[in-house]
Amino acid sequence: MTGWGRFQGYNIASLRRDIISGTIVGVIAIPLGMAFAIASGVKPEYGIYTTIVAGILISLFGGSKFQIGGPTGAFIPILFAIAMEYGYENLLIAGMMAGIILVLMGLLRLGVLIKFIPRPVTIGFTAGIAVIIFTGQIGNFLGLQGVKRHEAFIDNMKELGLHISTINMYSVLTAVICLAVVILGLRFAPKVPGSLIGLLCATLIAALFFSGKVTTIGSAYGDIPNTLPSFHFPVITWERIRLLLRPAFVIAMLGAIESLLSAVVADGMSGSRHNSNRELVGQGIANITAPLFGGIPATGAIARTATNIRSGAASPLSGVIHGIVVFLILLLFAPYASSIPLAAMAPILMVVAWNMSERKQFLKLLKLKTGDSLVMFITFLLTIFADLTVAVEAGLVLAVILFVKRMGETHLVAKVLPDPESVKVAAHMVTDSHDCPQVGIYNVEGPLFFGAAYRFGDTMPEPGPSQPKLIILRMGKVPFMDTTGEANLAELVKQLQADGGKLLISGIEPQPLELLKRTGLYDKIGVQQFFGHTGDAINAALAMIQTERCAGCRHAAFRECAALAAVQEAPGRIGFKSHKPAIAGKLSSGI
Repeated sequence: MTGWGRFQGYNIASLRRDIISGTIVGVIAIPLGMAFAIASGVKPEYGIYTTIVAGILISLFGGSKFQIGGPTGAFIPILFAIAMEYGYENLLIAGMMAGIILVLMGLLRLGVLIKFIPRPVTIGFTAGIAVIIFTGQIGNFLGLQGVKRHEAFIDNMKELGLHISTINMYSVLTAVICLAVVILGLRFAPKVPGSLIGLLCATLIAALFFSGKVTTIGSAYGDIPNTLPSFHFPVITWERIRLLLRPAFVIAMLGAIESLLSAVVADGMSGSRHNSNRELVGQGIANITAPLFGGIPATGAIARTATNIRSGAASPLSGVIHGIVVFLILLLFAPYASSIPLAAMAPILMVVAWNMSERKQFLKLLKLKTGDSLVMFITFLLTIFADLTVAVEAGLVLAVILFVKRMGETHLVAKVLPDPESVKVAAHMVTDSHDCPQVGIYNVEGPLFFGAAYRFGDTMPEPGPSQPKLIILRMGKVPFMDTTGEANLAELVKQLQADGGKLLISGIEPQPLELLKRTGLYDKIGVQQFFGHTGDAINAALAMIQTERCAGCRHAAFRECAALAAVQEAPGRIGFKSHKPAIAGKLSSGI
C-alpha cells in the first residue's frame, strides 16, 4: 500500500468520519498518555507531547491505514528502568536511537522477521508486563505515603509492605469511584470513553468533598503547561551512544512487535492490509522526532486503533486529527489536569493491564503443559523478576532449542526391504532372518540438519567386514539438509568407499541436491549413483553385488535372491546378468 493509496476514493463524507473518530480517540488518549508517562517515571505532560507528535507522524508516514500511535503500557517497565538508571535526557536519546533502528529495519525490509517471534514468547512477556503495570499502581490506588519506586519487582513489593500502614481511605474511595465508572462504562456503554468519564467523576468528587486530602498530579509533578515544549536537541556523544545501544535496541524491538501486532489487528477489523516495512519506517520517524519535543518512545496502540476503526475512521487522517485534538485540549484545559488525583489514574492503568494480560490465552497455553507452555511461563517469570530484555532473549533461545528438538524428533531413519505383496518397501520386512548382507536400504524422512544428524549417524551401519557394502538412501522425504547433515553424509561415503562400497541415493529433493553439488559431495558420490526411483537404485545395486556370496544365502531379501543362490550352487546354469529383476522393475515405477 503506497502512502497516497491509503486515501484512495477520499471525499467529504470520509473527512466527516475521520473528524468524528479522531476526536473520540483524541479524548480517550489524553488520560492514557498522562497515565503511561507517570508510570514510566516521567512527568505527565511528556505523555501528552508523545501523543501529539508521535501520533500525527505515525499516521502520516506509517504503513497502516488506521493505526493510532502513542505511548503504550507495554513500554512502561522498559522506560521506567531506563529513566531510573540513565535519566530522562538519556531516555530521549535512547528513543531517538530506537527510531533510527526502526527506520533501518523498514528500509532493509525486515518487517517480516518480527512475525517469526513465537506466540508463547509474546504472550509471556505481555502477561508479565501486565503484572508489573497492575502491581505498580497499588500504591497510588491505596494512597500510600513515602513509597519509593524501584526497578526490581521484589523491591517494589517490599516497599508496598513497608508502607501499607499509611493507606489513605480518601484515595481508595477516589480510585474505587473511577474504577466503577470505567467498568460500568465498558459493560453498558462501550462506545463512551469510560476512562475519561471515570477520571472526570473521580476528580470532581475529590475536589468537592475531600480537597487537599489526596495526592494530585499538580502536588506530585507540578502544574501541566498548556503549550508544547520548545524544540531541544539532546547532547549526543559516542559514549552515550555506546551506553544506550542495548536499551535502544530493546525499545526498537518491542516497538516493532507492538506496532505490527496492532496493524494486524487493524487489518482483521477493517479488511485492509498494512505494509509492515513502511509501518516500521513511520514508527522510526515518529520516535526520532518525538524526543526533540520532550516525548517518550511510542508505538502502535491496539486499543486506540480498534476504537478508531469502530468509530468509523476512513483514512490515516483520523490519526492526525486525534493528535490535533489532544493539542487543542492541552491548550485549553491543561491547568485543570493538574487537579487530577493520582488515585484516579491508578484504576485506568489497572484496567489497561487487565485487558492487555491475554489471561485467557495464558491459562489455555499453561494447561496444555507442552514445551510452548514452558517457554511462555519462563518468559513471564523473567519479565517480572528480571527484565524484558532477558525475558525475550531467554524465551527466544528456549523456543529455538525446543523447535530444534521437535524437528529432530520428526527425522526418522529406518532400514527397509521390498514387500512383495504391496510392491513397496517397508521396515517390517527387515528381520534377523530376512535381510540382505550386501545391500542395505534406508528410508530417511524429515530434515537432515544439526538437530537430527545424531539420529542419522546412529542408524547408519558401522564400518566393518560384516556390514553391507552397498547402501541405498531413499531421500524423497528429506526437504532440507544443512552442512551438518551434509557432513554426516560425507562421512558415510568416506567409510563406504574405504571398504570398497558405494552409496546410492534415490528421489533426492532439490535443496539437498543443490547443497551436495555446491560442496562437491555430489561428484564424489558420482552422478551415476543418483536415481529418480528406488527400483532403479535396487537394480543398480543388484548388478554390483558379489554374486558368489549369494550361494547358500537363505535371507531371500529380494525376489531375485532365489535365482542368484541357485545360479551359484549350479555353476553351469545361466549367470546373474541374464536374470530380469522383477521386483526391482516394479519398484522403479512406483517408488
